[in-house]
Amino acid sequence: MLRRPAPQVLGALVRRYGHFDEAEDAVQEALLAAARQWPQEGRPANPRGWLIRVASRRLTDQLRSEDARRRREETAAALTPRDEFVAPPPGEGRAPDEDDTLALLFLCCQAELPPAGRIALTLRAVGGLTTAEIARALLVPEATMAQRITRAKRRIKASGAPFGIRRGVAGDAGDADGPDGTGGTGGSEGIGGPDPGAAENQAQRLADVLHVLYLIFNEGYTATSGRDLQRADLAAEAIRLTRAVHARLPADGEVAGLLALMLLTDARRTARTTPDGDLVPLAEQDRTRWDRAAITEGVALVSDALTHAPLGPYQLRAAIAAVHDEAASDEDTDWVEILALYEVLIRLVPGPVERLGHAVAVAMVHGPRQALALLADLDEDERLAGHHRLEAVRAHLLEAAGERVAARAAYAKAAGLTLSVPERRYLRLRAARLAE
Repeated sequence: MLRRPAPQVLGALVRRYGHFDEAEDAVQEALLAAARQWPQEGRPANPRGWLIRVASRRLTDQLRSEDARRRREETAAALTPRDEFVAPPPGEGRAPDEDDTLALLFLCCQAELPPAGRIALTLRAVGGLTTAEIARALLVPEATMAQRITRAKRRIKASGAPFGIRRGVAGDAGDADGPDGTGGTGGSEGIGGPDPGAAENQAQRLADVLHVLYLIFNEGYTATSGRDLQRADLAAEAIRLTRAVHARLPADGEVAGLLALMLLTDARRTARTTPDGDLVPLAEQDRTRWDRAAITEGVALVSDALTHAPLGPYQLRAAIAAVHDEAASDEDTDWVEILALYEVLIRLVPGPVERLGHAVAVAMVHGPRQALALLADLDEDERLAGHHRLEAVRAHLLEAAGERVAARAAYAKAAGLTLSVPERRYLRLRAARLAE
Protein backbone atom coordinates (compact mmCIF):
# COMPACT_ATOMS: atom_id res chain seq x y z
CA MET A 1 0.00 0.00 0.00
CA LEU A 2 2.86 2.38 0.84
CA ARG A 3 5.30 1.26 -1.87
CA ARG A 4 3.85 3.26 -4.77
CA PRO A 5 3.77 6.78 -3.21
CA ALA A 6 7.29 6.49 -1.75
CA PRO A 7 9.18 7.57 -4.93
CA GLN A 8 6.66 10.36 -5.51
CA VAL A 9 7.18 11.70 -1.98
CA LEU A 10 10.96 11.43 -2.31
CA GLY A 11 10.85 13.26 -5.62
CA ALA A 12 8.78 16.08 -4.13
CA LEU A 13 11.25 16.58 -1.27
CA VAL A 14 14.34 16.45 -3.47
CA ARG A 15 12.76 18.91 -5.91
CA ARG A 16 12.15 21.44 -3.15
CA TYR A 17 15.03 20.93 -0.73
CA GLY A 18 17.74 18.95 -2.49
CA HIS A 19 19.61 16.90 0.16
CA PHE A 20 18.94 13.53 -1.50
CA ASP A 21 20.21 11.32 1.33
CA GLU A 22 18.46 13.27 4.09
CA ALA A 23 15.24 13.37 2.06
CA GLU A 24 15.30 9.60 1.71
CA ASP A 25 15.62 9.21 5.48
CA ALA A 26 12.72 11.62 6.03
CA VAL A 27 10.51 9.66 3.63
CA GLN A 28 11.29 6.42 5.45
CA GLU A 29 10.27 8.01 8.75
CA ALA A 30 7.03 9.27 7.20
CA LEU A 31 6.27 5.76 5.90
CA LEU A 32 6.88 4.32 9.36
CA ALA A 33 4.56 6.95 10.86
CA ALA A 34 1.88 6.01 8.31
CA ALA A 35 2.27 2.31 9.09
CA ARG A 36 1.67 3.08 12.77
CA GLN A 37 -1.11 5.67 12.49
CA TRP A 38 -3.22 4.74 9.48
CA PRO A 39 -4.45 1.36 10.82
CA GLN A 40 -5.71 3.14 13.96
CA GLU A 41 -6.81 6.54 12.61
CA GLY A 42 -7.82 5.58 9.09
CA ARG A 43 -6.24 6.23 5.71
CA PRO A 44 -6.22 9.98 4.86
CA ALA A 45 -8.11 11.28 1.83
CA ASN A 46 -4.83 12.28 0.17
CA PRO A 47 -2.20 9.72 1.30
CA ARG A 48 0.58 11.21 -0.78
CA GLY A 49 -0.08 14.71 0.53
CA TRP A 50 -0.04 13.37 4.09
CA LEU A 51 3.29 11.63 3.52
CA ILE A 52 4.83 14.71 1.87
CA ARG A 53 3.70 16.95 4.73
CA VAL A 54 5.08 14.65 7.43
CA ALA A 55 8.33 14.00 5.57
CA SER A 56 8.78 17.72 4.89
CA ARG A 57 8.41 18.53 8.58
CA ARG A 58 10.91 15.82 9.48
CA LEU A 59 13.42 17.03 6.89
CA THR A 60 12.96 20.66 7.88
CA ASP A 61 13.59 19.81 11.54
CA GLN A 62 16.66 17.82 10.57
CA LEU A 63 18.11 20.60 8.42
CA ARG A 64 17.46 23.20 11.10
CA SER A 65 19.18 21.05 13.68
CA GLU A 66 22.20 20.50 11.47
CA ASP A 67 22.45 24.17 10.59
CA ALA A 68 22.00 25.50 14.10
CA ARG A 69 25.68 26.38 14.24
CA ARG A 70 25.51 28.35 11.00
CA ARG A 71 24.30 31.81 10.41
CA ARG A 72 20.56 32.37 10.11
CA GLU A 73 20.73 33.32 6.45
CA GLU A 74 22.48 30.03 5.59
CA THR A 75 19.71 28.10 7.30
CA ALA A 76 17.07 30.03 5.37
CA ALA A 77 18.89 29.36 2.11
CA ALA A 78 18.99 25.65 2.83
CA LEU A 79 15.22 25.64 3.28
CA THR A 80 14.44 27.75 0.21
CA PRO A 81 13.25 26.02 -2.99
CA ARG A 82 15.67 26.11 -5.90
CA ASP A 83 14.98 28.86 -8.42
CA GLU A 84 16.19 26.99 -11.50
CA PHE A 85 13.04 24.93 -11.80
CA VAL A 86 9.93 26.88 -10.90
CA ALA A 87 7.52 24.41 -9.34
CA PRO A 88 4.80 24.49 -6.72
CA PRO A 89 5.82 23.44 -3.21
CA PRO A 90 5.19 19.85 -2.20
CA GLY A 91 1.85 19.28 -0.59
CA GLU A 92 -1.75 18.50 -1.18
CA GLY A 93 -2.26 21.21 -3.81
CA ARG A 94 -0.73 19.08 -6.56
CA ALA A 95 -3.09 17.07 -8.72
CA PRO A 96 -3.31 13.36 -7.83
CA ASP A 97 -1.91 12.32 -11.22
CA GLU A 98 1.10 14.66 -10.94
CA ASP A 99 4.28 13.51 -9.26
CA ASP A 100 8.02 13.96 -9.45
CA THR A 101 8.89 10.30 -9.99
CA LEU A 102 9.95 10.74 -13.60
CA ALA A 103 12.18 13.71 -12.74
CA LEU A 104 13.67 11.66 -9.88
CA LEU A 105 14.31 8.86 -12.36
CA PHE A 106 16.34 11.12 -14.64
CA LEU A 107 18.15 12.76 -11.71
CA CYS A 108 19.44 9.38 -10.52
CA CYS A 109 20.57 8.50 -14.05
CA GLN A 110 22.74 11.59 -14.53
CA ALA A 111 26.06 11.18 -16.35
CA GLU A 112 28.13 12.29 -13.32
CA LEU A 113 27.48 8.94 -11.66
CA PRO A 114 29.22 5.72 -12.75
CA PRO A 115 26.88 3.40 -14.71
CA ALA A 116 26.58 0.80 -11.96
CA GLY A 117 25.82 3.49 -9.39
CA ARG A 118 23.20 5.14 -11.59
CA ILE A 119 21.23 1.96 -12.01
CA ALA A 120 21.53 0.84 -8.39
CA LEU A 121 20.50 4.20 -6.92
CA THR A 122 17.53 4.52 -9.25
CA LEU A 123 16.27 1.04 -8.41
CA ARG A 124 16.46 2.04 -4.75
CA ALA A 125 14.91 5.52 -5.02
CA VAL A 126 12.36 5.00 -7.81
CA GLY A 127 11.69 1.28 -7.67
CA GLY A 128 11.70 1.04 -3.90
CA LEU A 129 13.73 -2.17 -4.08
CA THR A 130 15.87 -3.29 -1.19
CA THR A 131 19.63 -3.57 -1.51
CA ALA A 132 19.33 -7.37 -1.53
CA GLU A 133 16.72 -7.30 -4.31
CA ILE A 134 18.88 -4.98 -6.40
CA ALA A 135 21.92 -7.19 -5.89
CA ARG A 136 20.01 -10.24 -7.10
CA ALA A 137 18.61 -8.37 -10.08
CA LEU A 138 22.08 -7.22 -11.17
CA LEU A 139 23.82 -10.49 -10.25
CA VAL A 140 26.34 -8.96 -7.82
CA PRO A 141 27.07 -9.48 -4.09
CA GLU A 142 24.86 -7.55 -1.69
CA ALA A 143 27.82 -5.86 0.04
CA THR A 144 29.08 -4.56 -3.29
CA MET A 145 25.65 -3.18 -4.10
CA ALA A 146 25.40 -1.39 -0.75
CA GLN A 147 28.70 0.36 -1.43
CA ARG A 148 27.57 1.42 -4.90
CA ILE A 149 24.37 2.97 -3.58
CA THR A 150 26.20 4.84 -0.82
CA ARG A 151 28.77 6.24 -3.26
CA ALA A 152 26.07 7.26 -5.71
CA LYS A 153 24.20 9.21 -3.03
CA ARG A 154 27.37 11.07 -2.13
CA ARG A 155 28.04 11.93 -5.77
CA ILE A 156 24.48 13.24 -6.20
CA LYS A 157 24.93 15.48 -3.16
CA ALA A 158 28.35 16.73 -4.26
CA SER A 159 27.32 17.40 -7.86
CA GLY A 160 24.52 19.82 -6.98
CA ALA A 161 22.68 18.58 -10.08
CA PRO A 162 19.37 20.39 -10.72
CA PHE A 163 16.17 18.49 -10.18
CA GLY A 164 13.76 18.39 -13.11
CA ILE A 165 13.36 17.60 -16.79
CA ARG A 166 14.06 20.53 -19.05
CA ARG A 167 11.62 21.49 -21.77
CA GLY A 168 12.83 20.38 -25.18
CA VAL A 169 14.84 17.50 -23.75
CA ALA A 170 12.28 15.13 -22.33
CA GLY A 171 9.44 17.56 -21.88
CA ASP A 172 6.55 18.19 -24.24
CA ALA A 173 6.22 15.62 -26.99
CA GLY A 174 6.40 18.30 -29.64
CA ASP A 175 9.88 19.31 -28.46
CA ALA A 176 11.23 15.84 -27.75
CA ASP A 177 12.57 14.59 -31.07
CA GLY A 178 16.18 15.25 -31.95
CA PRO A 179 17.53 15.57 -35.50
CA ASP A 180 18.24 11.85 -35.68
CA GLY A 181 14.72 10.92 -34.60
CA THR A 182 15.80 9.43 -31.28
CA GLY A 183 14.66 12.36 -29.15
CA GLY A 184 16.13 13.79 -25.98
CA THR A 185 16.50 12.28 -22.56
CA GLY A 186 16.50 14.82 -19.79
CA GLY A 187 19.53 17.04 -19.25
CA SER A 188 21.03 20.31 -20.46
CA GLU A 189 21.42 19.15 -24.06
CA GLY A 190 19.14 17.08 -26.28
CA ILE A 191 20.32 14.00 -28.14
CA GLY A 192 21.63 15.03 -31.53
CA GLY A 193 22.59 18.49 -30.22
CA PRO A 194 25.72 20.40 -31.17
CA ASP A 195 27.93 18.79 -28.52
CA PRO A 196 28.73 15.15 -29.40
CA GLY A 197 29.84 14.50 -25.82
CA ALA A 198 26.56 15.82 -24.43
CA ALA A 199 24.62 13.76 -26.97
CA GLU A 200 26.50 10.65 -25.90
CA ASN A 201 25.81 11.37 -22.23
CA GLN A 202 22.11 11.84 -22.89
CA ALA A 203 21.92 8.64 -24.91
CA GLN A 204 23.55 6.80 -22.02
CA ARG A 205 21.15 8.41 -19.55
CA LEU A 206 18.16 7.25 -21.56
CA ALA A 207 19.66 3.75 -21.79
CA ASP A 208 20.06 3.69 -18.01
CA VAL A 209 16.51 4.92 -17.47
CA LEU A 210 15.15 2.16 -19.69
CA HIS A 211 17.32 -0.47 -18.02
CA VAL A 212 16.10 0.57 -14.58
CA LEU A 213 12.46 0.48 -15.67
CA TYR A 214 13.07 -2.96 -17.18
CA LEU A 215 14.53 -4.25 -13.91
CA ILE A 216 11.73 -2.72 -11.84
CA PHE A 217 9.17 -4.42 -14.07
CA ASN A 218 10.99 -7.75 -13.85
CA GLU A 219 10.98 -7.61 -10.06
CA GLY A 220 7.26 -6.87 -10.15
CA TYR A 221 6.50 -9.63 -12.65
CA THR A 222 8.59 -12.28 -10.89
CA ALA A 223 9.65 -11.31 -7.38
CA THR A 224 13.11 -12.56 -6.47
CA SER A 225 12.03 -13.34 -2.91
CA GLY A 226 8.99 -13.63 -0.70
CA ARG A 227 5.71 -15.52 -0.56
CA ASP A 228 4.16 -14.00 -3.69
CA LEU A 229 5.28 -14.78 -7.22
CA GLN A 230 4.30 -11.32 -8.46
CA ARG A 231 4.19 -7.75 -7.16
CA ALA A 232 1.53 -6.28 -9.40
CA ASP A 233 1.86 -2.74 -8.02
CA LEU A 234 5.56 -2.64 -8.89
CA ALA A 235 4.96 -3.91 -12.44
CA ALA A 236 2.14 -1.39 -12.89
CA GLU A 237 4.38 1.47 -11.73
CA ALA A 238 7.09 0.43 -14.20
CA ILE A 239 4.52 0.43 -17.01
CA ARG A 240 3.18 3.84 -15.91
CA LEU A 241 6.63 5.41 -15.91
CA THR A 242 7.54 3.84 -19.25
CA ARG A 243 4.34 5.27 -20.73
CA ALA A 244 5.42 8.68 -19.45
CA VAL A 245 8.83 8.36 -21.13
CA HIS A 246 7.17 7.15 -24.34
CA ALA A 247 4.84 10.16 -24.31
CA ARG A 248 7.89 12.43 -24.25
CA LEU A 249 9.91 10.39 -26.77
CA PRO A 250 7.32 8.88 -29.12
CA ALA A 251 9.81 8.36 -31.97
CA ASP A 252 12.34 6.39 -29.93
CA GLY A 253 12.15 2.74 -30.97
CA GLU A 254 13.69 1.35 -27.81
CA VAL A 255 11.27 3.25 -25.55
CA ALA A 256 8.39 1.87 -27.60
CA GLY A 257 9.99 -1.57 -27.55
CA LEU A 258 10.29 -1.57 -23.77
CA LEU A 259 6.69 -0.46 -23.30
CA ALA A 260 5.58 -3.17 -25.74
CA LEU A 261 7.63 -5.79 -23.90
CA MET A 262 6.05 -4.86 -20.58
CA LEU A 263 2.52 -4.93 -21.97
CA LEU A 264 3.01 -8.23 -23.79
CA THR A 265 4.55 -9.84 -20.72
CA ASP A 266 2.14 -8.41 -18.15
CA ALA A 267 -0.77 -9.56 -20.31
CA ARG A 268 -0.17 -13.09 -18.99
CA ARG A 269 -0.15 -12.08 -15.33
CA THR A 270 -3.53 -13.43 -14.22
CA ALA A 271 -2.82 -16.85 -15.77
CA ARG A 272 0.61 -17.28 -14.12
CA THR A 273 -0.66 -18.45 -10.74
CA THR A 274 -3.32 -20.74 -9.35
CA PRO A 275 -5.89 -19.41 -6.85
CA ASP A 276 -3.51 -20.64 -4.14
CA GLY A 277 -0.61 -18.64 -5.59
CA ASP A 278 1.27 -21.56 -7.12
CA LEU A 279 3.31 -20.94 -10.27
CA VAL A 280 1.82 -21.98 -13.63
CA PRO A 281 4.50 -22.28 -16.36
CA LEU A 282 3.91 -20.65 -19.73
CA ALA A 283 3.22 -23.93 -21.53
CA GLU A 284 0.38 -24.77 -19.11
CA GLN A 285 -1.33 -21.38 -18.85
CA ASP A 286 -4.95 -20.81 -19.82
CA ARG A 287 -4.47 -18.37 -22.69
CA THR A 288 -8.10 -17.29 -22.60
CA ARG A 289 -7.19 -15.44 -19.39
CA TRP A 290 -4.51 -13.36 -21.09
CA ASP A 291 -5.23 -9.63 -21.52
CA ARG A 292 -5.98 -9.31 -25.24
CA ALA A 293 -6.17 -5.51 -25.15
CA ALA A 294 -2.64 -5.31 -23.75
CA ILE A 295 -1.43 -7.81 -26.36
CA THR A 296 -2.99 -5.80 -29.18
CA GLU A 297 -1.39 -2.58 -27.94
CA GLY A 298 1.98 -4.25 -27.43
CA VAL A 299 2.03 -5.86 -30.86
CA ALA A 300 1.13 -2.54 -32.50
CA LEU A 301 3.91 -0.73 -30.62
CA VAL A 302 6.66 -3.20 -31.48
CA SER A 303 5.51 -3.61 -35.07
CA ASP A 304 5.67 0.14 -35.63
CA ALA A 305 9.07 0.41 -33.89
CA LEU A 306 10.58 -2.40 -35.96
CA THR A 307 9.38 -0.69 -39.12
CA HIS A 308 10.50 2.89 -38.42
CA ALA A 309 13.30 2.83 -35.83
CA PRO A 310 16.82 1.39 -35.62
CA LEU A 311 16.77 -2.16 -34.25
CA GLY A 312 17.45 -2.50 -30.53
CA PRO A 313 17.38 -5.13 -27.75
CA TYR A 314 14.04 -4.10 -26.26
CA GLN A 315 12.35 -4.32 -29.63
CA LEU A 316 13.76 -7.83 -30.10
CA ARG A 317 12.62 -8.91 -26.63
CA ALA A 318 9.17 -7.50 -27.36
CA ALA A 319 9.07 -9.32 -30.70
CA ILE A 320 9.85 -12.60 -28.91
CA ALA A 321 7.07 -11.91 -26.39
CA ALA A 322 4.70 -11.12 -29.26
CA VAL A 323 5.36 -14.50 -30.91
CA HIS A 324 4.44 -16.22 -27.64
CA ASP A 325 1.33 -14.11 -27.09
CA GLU A 326 -0.02 -14.48 -30.62
CA ALA A 327 0.20 -18.28 -30.58
CA ALA A 328 -3.17 -19.92 -29.97
CA SER A 329 -1.53 -22.65 -27.87
CA ASP A 330 1.89 -23.72 -26.71
CA GLU A 331 2.08 -26.23 -29.55
CA ASP A 332 1.40 -23.46 -32.09
CA THR A 333 4.33 -21.32 -30.90
CA ASP A 334 6.73 -20.52 -33.74
CA TRP A 335 9.99 -21.50 -32.05
CA VAL A 336 11.95 -21.18 -35.28
CA GLU A 337 11.10 -17.48 -35.38
CA ILE A 338 11.86 -17.11 -31.68
CA LEU A 339 15.27 -18.75 -32.18
CA ALA A 340 16.04 -16.41 -35.07
CA LEU A 341 15.14 -13.40 -32.93
CA TYR A 342 17.29 -14.67 -30.05
CA GLU A 343 20.26 -15.12 -32.37
CA VAL A 344 20.01 -11.47 -33.36
CA LEU A 345 19.54 -10.45 -29.71
CA ILE A 346 22.63 -12.25 -28.39
CA ARG A 347 24.71 -10.56 -31.08
CA LEU A 348 23.54 -7.19 -29.75
CA VAL A 349 23.48 -8.14 -26.06
CA PRO A 350 25.55 -11.29 -25.34
CA GLY A 351 24.59 -11.29 -21.66
CA PRO A 352 24.03 -14.46 -19.61
CA VAL A 353 20.26 -14.01 -19.32
CA GLU A 354 19.92 -13.53 -23.08
CA ARG A 355 22.11 -16.57 -23.76
CA LEU A 356 20.00 -18.62 -21.35
CA GLY A 357 16.85 -17.71 -23.26
CA HIS A 358 18.63 -18.56 -26.49
CA ALA A 359 19.48 -22.01 -25.12
CA VAL A 360 15.81 -22.68 -24.38
CA ALA A 361 14.91 -21.72 -27.96
CA VAL A 362 17.67 -24.01 -29.29
CA ALA A 363 16.18 -26.87 -27.26
CA MET A 364 12.74 -26.31 -28.75
CA VAL A 365 14.09 -26.30 -32.31
CA HIS A 366 17.12 -28.62 -32.25
CA GLY A 367 16.59 -30.72 -29.13
CA PRO A 368 17.64 -30.56 -25.46
CA ARG A 369 21.10 -32.07 -25.81
CA GLN A 370 22.33 -29.31 -28.09
CA ALA A 371 20.99 -26.78 -25.62
CA LEU A 372 22.68 -28.53 -22.67
CA ALA A 373 26.02 -28.02 -24.41
CA LEU A 374 25.31 -24.26 -24.43
CA LEU A 375 24.65 -24.30 -20.69
CA ALA A 376 28.15 -25.62 -20.11
CA ASP A 377 29.48 -22.27 -21.33
CA LEU A 378 27.15 -20.40 -18.99
CA ASP A 379 28.54 -22.34 -16.04
CA GLU A 380 31.75 -20.38 -16.57
CA ASP A 381 29.96 -17.01 -16.34
CA GLU A 382 30.25 -15.88 -12.73
CA ARG A 383 27.21 -13.61 -13.10
CA LEU A 384 24.92 -16.61 -13.60
CA ALA A 385 26.85 -19.55 -12.21
CA GLY A 386 24.97 -20.86 -9.19
CA HIS A 387 21.82 -18.88 -10.04
CA HIS A 388 18.61 -20.81 -9.65
CA ARG A 389 17.35 -19.97 -13.15
CA LEU A 390 20.36 -21.63 -14.75
CA GLU A 391 19.77 -24.77 -12.70
CA ALA A 392 16.02 -24.72 -13.40
CA VAL A 393 16.59 -24.55 -17.16
CA ARG A 394 19.19 -27.31 -16.89
CA ALA A 395 16.69 -29.48 -15.01
CA HIS A 396 14.02 -28.91 -17.64
CA LEU A 397 16.42 -29.81 -20.46
CA LEU A 398 17.67 -32.91 -18.65
CA GLU A 399 14.07 -34.01 -18.09
CA ALA A 400 13.30 -33.49 -21.78
CA ALA A 401 16.38 -35.54 -22.65
CA GLY A 402 15.14 -38.43 -20.50
CA GLU A 403 17.80 -38.08 -17.79
CA ARG A 404 15.41 -38.24 -14.85
CA VAL A 405 17.93 -38.71 -12.04
CA ALA A 406 20.09 -35.79 -13.15
CA ALA A 407 17.00 -33.67 -13.78
CA ARG A 408 15.69 -34.37 -10.28
CA ALA A 409 19.01 -33.31 -8.76
CA ALA A 410 19.04 -30.11 -10.81
CA TYR A 411 15.47 -29.25 -9.78
CA ALA A 412 16.39 -29.79 -6.14
CA LYS A 413 19.49 -27.63 -6.50
CA ALA A 414 17.49 -24.85 -8.15
CA ALA A 415 14.90 -25.01 -5.37
CA GLY A 416 17.65 -24.55 -2.80
CA LEU A 417 18.99 -21.46 -4.57
CA THR A 418 15.80 -19.42 -5.03
CA LEU A 419 14.35 -17.13 -2.35
CA SER A 420 10.92 -17.10 -4.01
CA VAL A 421 8.49 -19.33 -2.14
CA PRO A 422 6.24 -20.11 -5.17
CA GLU A 423 9.24 -20.91 -7.38
CA ARG A 424 10.77 -23.12 -4.68
CA ARG A 425 7.48 -24.96 -4.26
CA TYR A 426 7.15 -25.48 -8.02
CA LEU A 427 10.74 -26.75 -8.41
CA ARG A 428 10.40 -29.17 -5.49
CA LEU A 429 7.17 -30.49 -6.97
CA ARG A 430 8.91 -31.15 -10.30
CA ALA A 431 11.70 -32.99 -8.46
CA ALA A 432 9.17 -35.05 -6.49
CA ARG A 433 7.32 -36.08 -9.64
CA LEU A 434 10.54 -37.40 -11.12
CA ALA A 435 11.13 -39.47 -7.99
CA GLU A 436 7.82 -41.29 -8.35
